[in-house]
Amino acid sequence: MKTVLVSAVALIDPDDRVLLAQRPEGKSMAGLWEFPGGKVEQGETPEEALIRELQEELGINTWKSCLAPLTFASHRYDDFHLLMPLYICRKWEGIVTAREGQNLRWVRPDALRDYPMPPADIPLVAFLRDFL
Repeated sequence: MKTVLVSAVALIDPDDRVLLAQRPEGKSMAGLWEFPGGKVEQGETPEEALIRELQEELGINTWKSCLAPLTFASHRYDDFHLLMPLYICRKWEGIVTAREGQNLRWVRPDALRDYPMPPADIPLVAFLRDFL
């Protein structure tokens, strides 16, 4: 079974809300809410992938020094195994903007469980709530 490395981030605003992005129509698991991020490409570190993905998907810039690892998900889907480190980020430049047609929401930690998420993301919510 193929292992896919995906890097994700919990962007946290000054009010301790977390950004969630809704997977758009046409993608697998469309309609589910997730932490921003994406696949780690050949030759990239997870942090480099996040910096690239945040620029492409949300139009913001951050730096490796602003990405703090919190936990990770390891989940077996039907046709691949997902390994996903989750980082925390409180500092970035620019205004968060949905650049790929996705809906975005700033969510209080205690309300994260109210948003349907992909199976790999669900266990991350408890870690994040405890952290915040």
